[in-house]
Amino acid sequence: MLELFRSSMKSRLGGVIALLFLGLIALAFVAGDVSGSRMFGGVAGGDRVAVVGDRRISTSELSQAATNAVDQLRQENPRLTMKEFIAAGGLPNAVDQLIDRAAMTEFGAKHGITVTERLVDSEIAKIGAFKGADGKFSEAAYRALLRQRGIGEAALRQDIGDGLVARQVLVPAGFGVRMPLTAAARYAALLTERRTGAIALLPAGLFAPAGEPSAVDLAAYYNANRARYTRPERRVIRYASFDDSAVKAVPPPGEAEIAAAYAARKASFAPTERRRLTQLVLPSEAAAKAVVAELAGGKSMEAAAASKGLATAALPAVTRPALQAQANEAVAAAAFATPAGKVTGPVRGPLGWTLLRVDGAETTPGKTLEQARPELSAALLEAKRRAALSDLTARLEDEFDKGGSLGDVAKELSLELTATPPLTADGKVYLDPAKAAPPELARVVQAAFSMEREGQPQVAEIVAGKQYLVFDVARITSADTAPLAQIRDQVLADLRLQNGAAAARTAAEKVQAAVKTGTDLQSAVAALRVPTPPVRQVDMDRQQLASKGQVPPSLGLLFAMAQGTTKVLAAPGNGGWYVVTLKRITPGTIAPGNPLLAQAASELSAIAAREYADQLRTAIRAEVGVSKNQAGIDAVARQLTGGN
Repeated sequence: MLELFRSSMKSRLGGVIALLFLGLIALAFVAGDVSGSRMFGGVAGGDRVAVVGDRRISTSELSQAATNAVDQLRQENPRLTMKEFIAAGGLPNAVDQLIDRAAMTEFGAKHGITVTERLVDSEIAKIGAFKGADGKFSEAAYRALLRQRGIGEAALRQDIGDGLVARQVLVPAGFGVRMPLTAAARYAALLTERRTGAIALLPAGLFAPAGEPSAVDLAAYYNANRARYTRPERRVIRYASFDDSAVKAVPPPGEAEIAAAYAARKASFAPTERRRLTQLVLPSEAAAKAVVAELAGGKSMEAAAASKGLATAALPAVTRPALQAQANEAVAAAAFATPAGKVTGPVRGPLGWTLLRVDGAETTPGKTLEQARPELSAALLEAKRRAALSDLTARLEDEFDKGGSLGDVAKELSLELTATPPLTADGKVYLDPAKAAPPELARVVQAAFSMEREGQPQVAEIVAGKQYLVFDVARITSADTAPLAQIRDQVLADLRLQNGAAAARTAAEKVQAAVKTGTDLQSAVAALRVPTPPVRQVDMDRQQLASKGQVPPSLGLLFAMAQGTTKVLAAPGNGGWYVVTLKRITPGTIAPGNPLLAQAASELSAIAAREYADQLRTAIRAEVGVSKNQAGIDAVARQLTGGN
């Protein structure tokens, strides 16, 4: 709500700042995507980007932080490139967040705020990427992922430790901050402020000059706007899938293995008895005994229960252990000691005194070793095949790490390689976005786009323990600018819009001047003698504005102007120009008991808490001491964008 008044806090890279601050390496593991770029160190400009107190922030840390940030932002914008990230100011933000985390760790150490190894262990155990099939932390998965991503254990632990210290330092700074209602009232009243005005749109297309521009003008426009016509990076993925049929000659389980499996599952092969029961629970033993007397006199349990305002409950067929878990041992023992058709009790249960009628018994015979042999043999063979498949994938990964090719593996396993059409980073077919990569490639497209070069085969799991994929990138086509000849019509249309927008601006300024002399907006627009859209009359308050979600720029301007003024505003994308006039502002009022007052106080309190935390971070930097190495930062930027 009141974030409307704090738009300055929502910079283009605000999300990146928060992202990097919460955890650079660990967060990437939580999301399941670490690029594994390994572009660490060895850059011209030194091996550090900053010194914070006694701690050096290396070029490798900045490379990893930037790569992880881009990976995370690609969740929302799959086509984002590292060049775009750096051009938008992402790298300086990454440096600042690394500095802040290091400064807080240094500050914490100075003042006794630290984290134990066991606390770091517990945080690592919570990361989903490190869990095994049973949902628990897997040491093997942990080690394997660290090796696969090229991240040292010390770096991961340091990153998590920094985050935990930052949490201890910053959270108290904003804890319990409350904005007084008297201060919040002024902001809350703004939400009921009403504005009356009008908005006219002069579309660029209506003001575009007739005829085609010259070839010289078209070429000049194209050259000046080449970045607008950049085609995304494309990659061709070669792949083949395989399952346990690729595993040859799995030995059948032996007698000893079958016997051991039978012994381990002996309880499941024992005879099983299930009983169907009708239950009546009474509040006291005396009441239960009274019902027993009625039953002895020939009354049914249902009738006896109904006469007391109670109801019986029919229990589905249940085993003794299951009934014991639902009730208790006494209830289970009584139910399974009573013949079918009889009533037992009263027995003290968890909800009161219980009567049980045995409606029927079902007995499932057990299985001898010989009877269970086919089932056990099949299960053991399946387990062996899965283990062999796991061993095969581990061997293939080892072969690939040693330089093995995808073609050699495909030949060894008798697999047929398939090549995709050129794909963009979002998995869509280049120039045909209605089509996408095959479903089995959904999990590997992002990994394929993180590979540094062609011909780096990998193994990926498609269906856990059952189906795998071997793949590589057969061809990489870097992002480039489309030739003018191929996109001439598009460039021509864009140039016409630009020229039209320039003419629309001149017309908008003419309308603005007329309105300032007293002409109403409708008449001033009509005097242009151009069939523009109707002038929009506006009469709304700030609550209505906020409810629109994405506020149109013209409305945003209307709510930022002074009363009695007229302004012009460019429409996005050379769409034309707006003329906005504000006739009247009706100040808002808010009653002391209005819920908006408490809501405003709450949101302003959150903003104040963040500002306290920001002030503390600035003070910590000053106390610890920070120096940046711009040469190192620039060198990392060149390396990440492929420069020299």
